[in-house]
Amino acid sequence: MELRRVPIRRIGNRHNLFLGGDRGGVMMLGVICAALIFSAQEWRAAIVGIVFWTVGLYLLRLAAKADPQMRLVYLRHLRYKAHYAPRATPFRENTRTQEWQYR
Repeated sequence: MELRRVPIRRIGNRHNLFLGGDRGGVMMLGVICAALIFSAQEWRAAIVGIVFWTVGLYLLRLAAKADPQMRLVYLRHLRYKAHYAPRATPFRENTRTQEWQYR
């Protein structure tokens, strides 16, 4: 008897992206740019807001292309930062009291 093959469709495994970038990042960028443009109500603020939107969207798309869940990985990194001691470097010089830990 041959094993049954079940195809995994791409539609069930896609990441939650919006405009090519992470959904939460793009929405937050849109809110910040809209607040900048509509609160200042000047041409300079509108130009800065549009430039900020295009550059920010480009960077969010680059991040999503590298890893679609980069925002979640970064937030987890911030949460676990206190658990990892900053000792991992090949240039660290241990004192005599620390030598017993590595023998």
